[in-house]
Amino acid sequence: MSQIKRYNLLLDLVDDIKLIKEYEAYHLSIWPEIEESILNAGILSMEIYRVGNRLSMIIEADEHFSFADKADGDLKNQKVQEWEKLMWKYQQALPTAKEGEKWLLAEKIFSLTAQK
Repeated sequence: MSQIKRYNLLLDLVDDIKLIKEYEAYHLSIWPEIEESILNAGILSMEIYRVGNRLSMIIEADEHFSFADKADGDLKNQKVQEWEKLMWKYQQALPTAKEGEKWLLAEKIFSLTAQK
């Protein structure tokens, strides 16, 4: 039985409502090459939530998923690089991000599961 892993990543958008709406419009129908890249990496589901200009991305992935492998594959994919360059127009790093970092992995500090 495979184990699903869940990740939460955070990123800010440029705090400009026009740019935020453009960013959201791109995500109504992402490029097919981007969807393919995500699914081929072992990501089973991905959701992005927004409050103000803060984004939260929830990823559920299979046990073979690796951020390092995804990053390596993305570097070799011209369409993913084109998408990332376009998205950077709308995104800005969190204040705690290191040089070149975009989405930062959040640390889980609490969990509650209903008992059945």
